[in-house]
Amino acid sequence: MDSGGHSHPAEALWYTGPGRAEIRPESVRRSVPDEVCVRALYGAVSRGTERLILSGRVLESEYERMRAPFMAGAFPFPVKYGYATVGRIEEGPPELAGRIVFALFPHQNLFTVPAEAVVPVPEGIPPSRAVLAANMETALNAIWDAAPGPADRITVVGAGVVGSLVAWLCGRLPGAEVTLVDVVRARDDLARALGVRFAAPENAPADCDIVIHASGTAIGLATALRLAGDEALVLELSWYGSQKIPVPLGGSFHSRRLRLISSQVGRVSPSHRSRWTHRRRLAAALALLADPALDALLASAIAFHDLPQRLPEILSPESGVLCQLIRYPAADAPD
Repeated sequence: MDSGGHSHPAEALWYTGPGRAEIRPESVRRSVPDEVCVRALYGAVSRGTERLILSGRVLESEYERMRAPFMAGAFPFPVKYGYATVGRIEEGPPELAGRIVFALFPHQNLFTVPAEAVVPVPEGIPPSRAVLAANMETALNAIWDAAPGPADRITVVGAGVVGSLVAWLCGRLPGAEVTLVDVVRARDDLARALGVRFAAPENAPADCDIVIHASGTAIGLATALRLAGDEALVLELSWYGSQKIPVPLGGSFHSRRLRLISSQVGRVSPSHRSRWTHRRRLAAALALLADPALDALLASAIAFHDLPQRLPEILSPESGVLCQLIRYPAADAPD
């Protein structure tokens, strides 16, 4: 990196209006002590959250809670958003020089942040897979909230990235019977790669000990409640933005004494909050990404500069993409 000047030129993706995004120039100040300057290698589009942002459907009451750590602009538009970037440190403390790190940073090719805001990617985990860290952190927090145990019958409704990661984590429990449920039958191959069972909603196992809902749809939530056994827990992991979602609390909901609770990654689960920091949880999520089977969640990488044209297609409800990998120019440069 050129050592001259007080700032570096950079580029970032901005959401500028409903269905519209563009690459804008940025000026990144040089790092000072206790900061790092990171050159992005890979990133990921969060399909659920960023679809709501692209369509302008973030609820006004959630504007503050929805802010990502290094977001710029303001909802609804224009806004620089994202929280899954993996890059190489180009400036910073000597002990971090050249390290591959994960940061909860928007889609930008170069950025400066406090050194404590990056987490080193463990040896052996490819930078491209490390973009799943934020999703894995959400899944890990959900597991803490749901507290499944060995031999439990567990169903996850919704085979998106987070739902699939939850199923993969549950599948590591000894003797657990884990089923991933989705309306897209092609997700059968994904479930097999993750080492869990697959079922369409009409064929999913009933009388479950724990059901985790992550489809982001009203019919998915109804399915989750239907599959729960008596006095079972249903964990709601979906986020609906400004949508109003009917919840079927009639019928046998009360007589079966079902428990419906929410899970959200913004705060560490109560079961771990007194001992775990956000940074410790994120580091644990990164370490959990060592399994090559998780590459099944990643769509083939697209170039950073192609994002504005490709985002409407990637984020459309009809898209089969689970996690869209972004490749920055530095990923193609020799080490």
